[in-house]
Amino acid sequence: MDFGDAGAAPVILADRLDRLLISWHENRVVLSIVLGLSVLAVIVLRRHAYKIAQRGSPTLEKAEWLSQNDDVRLQIAKDKRIETAPRNTPSLTSGQARKPLITVAAPRVVTGRKPSKSRGGQLALQRRREPSRIQPLIFFSSLTGTTERLSKNVAADLEEVSIAQPAILRPQIHDISYIDLDDYFISGPKTPAPDAGILYFYLLLIPSYDIDTILNTFLSHLDETHNDFRIDTAPLSMLAGYTVFGIGDKEGWPTEETGFCSQAVEVDKWMAKLTGRKRAYPVGLGDVKSNLDRSLKDWIGGVSNILKEVSKTGALGEGVPGSGEPLESDDEDEPEEVDEEVEFPDSGRNKRRKLANTTDLEDVGGKANSYAAPMAIDFTTYSSPPSAPTPLKAMVPKESPTHAALIKQGYTIVGTHSGVKICRWTKSALRGRGSCYKNSFYGIASHLCMETTPSLSCSNKCVFCWRHGTNPVSTTWRWQIDDPKLIFEGAKEGHYRKIKMMRGVPGVRAERFEEAMRIRHCALSLVGEPIFYPRINEFVGLLHGEKISSFLVCNAQHPQQLRDLRRVTQLYVSIDASNKDSLRKIDRPLHRDFWERFNSCLDLLREKRFEQRTVFRLTLVKGFNIEDEVEGYAHLVAKGLPCFVEIKGVTYCGTSSSAGAGLTMQNVPFYEEVVAFVEALEKALAKRGLEYGIAAEHAHSCCVLIASKRFFINAKWHTLIDYDKFFNLLESARDFTPEDYCKETPEWALWGNGGFDPRDERVDRKGRPKEKKTTSDNGGQNQNGTRVGEEKFMP
Repeated sequence: MDFGDAGAAPVILADRLDRLLISWHENRVVLSIVLGLSVLAVIVLRRHAYKIAQRGSPTLEKAEWLSQNDDVRLQIAKDKRIETAPRNTPSLTSGQARKPLITVAAPRVVTGRKPSKSRGGQLALQRRREPSRIQPLIFFSSLTGTTERLSKNVAADLEEVSIAQPAILRPQIHDISYIDLDDYFISGPKTPAPDAGILYFYLLLIPSYDIDTILNTFLSHLDETHNDFRIDTAPLSMLAGYTVFGIGDKEGWPTEETGFCSQAVEVDKWMAKLTGRKRAYPVGLGDVKSNLDRSLKDWIGGVSNILKEVSKTGALGEGVPGSGEPLESDDEDEPEEVDEEVEFPDSGRNKRRKLANTTDLEDVGGKANSYAAPMAIDFTTYSSPPSAPTPLKAMVPKESPTHAALIKQGYTIVGTHSGVKICRWTKSALRGRGSCYKNSFYGIASHLCMETTPSLSCSNKCVFCWRHGTNPVSTTWRWQIDDPKLIFEGAKEGHYRKIKMMRGVPGVRAERFEEAMRIRHCALSLVGEPIFYPRINEFVGLLHGEKISSFLVCNAQHPQQLRDLRRVTQLYVSIDASNKDSLRKIDRPLHRDFWERFNSCLDLLREKRFEQRTVFRLTLVKGFNIEDEVEGYAHLVAKGLPCFVEIKGVTYCGTSSSAGAGLTMQNVPFYEEVVAFVEALEKALAKRGLEYGIAAEHAHSCCVLIASKRFFINAKWHTLIDYDKFFNLLESARDFTPEDYCKETPEWALWGNGGFDPRDERVDRKGRPKEKKTTSDNGGQNQNGTRVGEEKFMP
């Protein structure tokens, strides 16, 4: 190798760099100009391409004409639009009518700013070019039935209009208590097969109450939708229009300022903002004591004329988004309040929330532990609270229709927000005709059990709930808070009063009647959400103080309250669906972050499983949460690892409330369907390596128990509770686990034996004794070879 050549290489490289530097200095002006022009050209070309993308493909905006019978399908794939024509498209003939090809705009970027008025005007002009089909949607809320009756009258009148004007479709009626508000009041109606040629028109019939009803939730929803930074401030601008009719009582509230139709006026205000002021007709106001029917008739007449005009022109009026008349709400043009914004970390994402006025805990009610004026906490709501504190009201006032409806259903209202009721199983047990599933699974005779709730309010609107429209719903506690002792004593008094009413019922056993006068167990379920009550721990302490066991059921929507809950005898969480979409359809939660709350509660149950008995309660509703959801449920069990999993077929109460919620007898599974689901779930758990087994059943109420093998002790199931031992351990103030107070499950309650207590007598619906099946020694089968209890039991 020539080391001399290697040493010359650096010299040659340095010489070339010197020449390059000299050349740059001589031509730097020209090169800089060329480089700048190149960058400018790239920017101009990119902006031009972006504008083309925003306007839509030029080829789609040209005058391409196709037959009205053609099936034109447009698909948007990734970054470009693809026009796909159907196969075997017939050729055009000279006599066929033609229409322009529909254009699809590029995906809209949600900016949180109000829609441009010029853009809205262009859309309005585009709609006026040809007649449109109008779909009226009637929304109402009713406690006493008056508004429901009026909504049917409105629908009947509009049906006559639709017969005369085919462009106006038959109206649809929706009860606000049963619909999912997100399906109608965020971005317009969510329909299975949306028709681009239909314009929706909202008619809202709103009564006004001085109590908490679903209307409070509805108004909060409209408020949150408008103030949610992730949603356009006018997301309902696609509607053809809206109008509101209010129902009130001038005898109690003479003017709008004092409350007459105040909730209807407030709904109108929010709808004006959400639709971009598409008020089609002024707010109608009717007085139930005088001019209600006449006012409604006049209002319907005006609305009918507007619908006819919209069906012809596709718009509410020339050059205006609304009716063209002066605004009825003076503050619609006022600028929004601008509060200082602050970033809050939430589950790894930053969510913008308005900085609300803070209140020191010591200022609430005079001291931190005072419950006279609680703060409403709702992480769903982003709007600022009112500056002046509002006086706290009763959740269920005595003079309210809610109170009257619950009393009619057999409740005893305790205080202002609690209730107690005896169930049919209590009556059955008093007559020796059988107890509910809790007797088979946990050793609770129904005649010794009190069913109560310290909160008649709930944050869900489940499809299988019996109390739709009668119990309040809310995401926050905004009522006065009764003392736990008042609720405890009132619940016992109400329960004993109802037990005493059973003295004259034929068939009641004297010994069981005497036993029933000493409450041993308390089921905190009934209606509403018990854990919602801010002083729930104190109430549970009063139960334990009198050696009354506590079975608390929650809906997995209040993780903070669940975290703060002290030890109960058994803690239930309702698991009504295995995925987010099914849970939204079945439980219809009010919280927008319901799925995150749900999963947080499952995590908390996993943490508590060695401190207290935890239970997943699965309510099976055919057509909602049975088909193809076994694997999803198994995943949730793996997440929460409960001590027990109860699987029960839904109970149909046979009322109009159930039908309004979309529930019929067709949704009630037969017992063999429940059994098939349970066996499939057991296999899915075993496939995941989870140690669970089918432990017990109560075929009479369509219920089966899957238990963790922590309770399979010495080759026998121990699902029952030793209540005396539980209270001894509780008083000892030492740590203990659920295994420390369990008892062996009786033979008759085990899986395969039906679960009916042999000390009771089964009867048919007319009270006649049923034939008892004999059990063979072969796997709990009867003489016919079928499993005991494998009949078509209905709950």
